[in-house]
Amino acid sequence: MAFTAPAPAGTLTDAVLLTGRSVRALLRQPAYLGISLIQPVIWLLLFGQLFRSVIDIPGFTTRSGDYLEFITPGVILMTTLFSACWAGTGYIEDMNLGVMDRLLASPVRRGAMMAGALAYQVLTTVVQALIVFGIAYLAGARFAQAGRGIPITLLAAGLICVIMASLSNAIALLVRQQEALIGISQFIVLPLQFVSGAIMDTRLAPGWVRHVARYNPVDWAVVAARQSLSAGTDWGAVWPRLGALAALAIVMAALGTRAFGSYQRSA
Repeated sequence: MAFTAPAPAGTLTDAVLLTGRSVRALLRQPAYLGISLIQPVIWLLLFGQLFRSVIDIPGFTTRSGDYLEFITPGVILMTTLFSACWAGTGYIEDMNLGVMDRLLASPVRRGAMMAGALAYQVLTTVVQALIVFGIAYLAGARFAQAGRGIPITLLAAGLICVIMASLSNAIALLVRQQEALIGISQFIVLPLQFVSGAIMDTRLAPGWVRHVARYNPVDWAVVAARQSLSAGTDWGAVWPRLGALAALAIVMAALGTRAFGSYQRSA
């Protein structure tokens, strides 16, 4: 009997099933989610207190409220960045166990495999972001436009998650080693984090930092999230950045999917 490729509906079903597989693995080890939140909690509470007086520096934006409210979207985006850069470790584990080869030999489409992995990462990102918002609220943060700002922040975080997780998955498929993946990811992630407005107003940074930040997708996400949470939101700074993030997410997801071909050719 000739093999018939699955219909698009079948691709969606496969993606949902693969997402469920990853979610079940997380539920069996819920400590992972707690451990992944230790660093953002330290950033939020320690940096929020240590640098709270920086809002008094001339030129520092004050529409975001106090420094805790300023840094909260930055911490959410940094958490997303670091979590997503580890996404490829799941693929490497599947390679080591032989699961990846079995999936690629099955009728499951490569797009479904990538979509399932990305959907799991986005779900994790949303949960982490909501927890960070909750901790910030308990610490005293109050956002002028929380009703519309929180969903937009979650959207920005989800798009950054897709971009970075797609890159991490592609690197994993190419290098096949966890040590190499970690090294490359850190080389990419740390500059993206610090050459952005995640923890400091870029208007106070050197000129070259402000220039580079204009092309940094992490800064796009931070600006969009922070503006949406602030009083007097500048929507002209929000929607173009979200649009650019969405376009980049589509491109990166497509490139990540194409990396399956390189993996199979080098197998």
